[in-house]
Amino acid sequence: MFEILGKTNIGFMGKRYYAFGLSAMLALLGVLALVQIVRGHATLGVDFTGGTAVQLRFEQPVDIGAARAALADGGLQSVELQEMTSGRVLLVRVKRQTAIEEKAAERIVLLLREKFPGNPLTVEGTTEIGPTVGQKLRDDALLAATIAILGIMIYIAMRFEFRFGVAAAIAMLHDVLAVLGLLYVMDKEITLLVVTALLTLAGYSLTDKVVVFDRIRENLRRRRQESIAEMINASINQVLSRTVIVSLNFFFAVLALYLWGGDVLHDFSLAMVLGVVVGTYSSIFVASPLLMLWRSPIRI
Repeated sequence: MFEILGKTNIGFMGKRYYAFGLSAMLALLGVLALVQIVRGHATLGVDFTGGTAVQLRFEQPVDIGAARAALADGGLQSVELQEMTSGRVLLVRVKRQTAIEEKAAERIVLLLREKFPGNPLTVEGTTEIGPTVGQKLRDDALLAATIAILGIMIYIAMRFEFRFGVAAAIAMLHDVLAVLGLLYVMDKEITLLVVTALLTLAGYSLTDKVVVFDRIRENLRRRRQESIAEMINASINQVLSRTVIVSLNFFFAVLALYLWGGDVLHDFSLAMVLGVVVGTYSSIFVASPLLMLWRSPIRI
């Protein structure tokens, strides 16, 4: 396999306390974001806050950028637009608090007819999303994340050992909280698509950590004479090239999605870009040091 870094001998474990300090700040930021989301004080999408969804059919394909600009000029700022059926069908979702003076659906139709007078449109359906539904979706999203973390912890514990499972679960939770906190600081809207990105990130984080853990387990048999810190350092250095190659491949893929994937996937791809960086970092500086700090012997 092509190796980008070649043979390295970096003392990762010697830098663990600096990494723990950074990770603690990121995790606390994520906890703050989570508390604000539960309280409903974060920037939440229409799925969580309630609002109106309108599906429109145009005779000709419509420019989604021009449609968004028309709605923004008309006073509807927090609007989600999604193209369907070759650009002729447009799904528009607007938060409840942004619907002013008139009903949201009527205002959306009026603004778009004024913007595209030569492109007739018909309303295929209108749905009102109440605050109770938004609360249920928020609770279900948190429940899904919790179940995913517990499931991964159980899998790693069965695949390796309980100690590995706990370390992987803590590191994965760190990754999700860190990305959530960064999105909160950037004032990005938390939608169901962002929640999907966070759950996808949990799977990516697990995959990367399993590779590192597998090499650590192998070296526990082969390098018994070394200290636990030396053995973990050697293990990380041995898989570092592989980790960098896989991370860069994934990073460039989601970066392309972020740059050219359109507004609908913008926040999803941003979460994944941040997640690749944080997940790679935590495999080295969070999950592995946690194994070293756990003083009980590891079964082989």
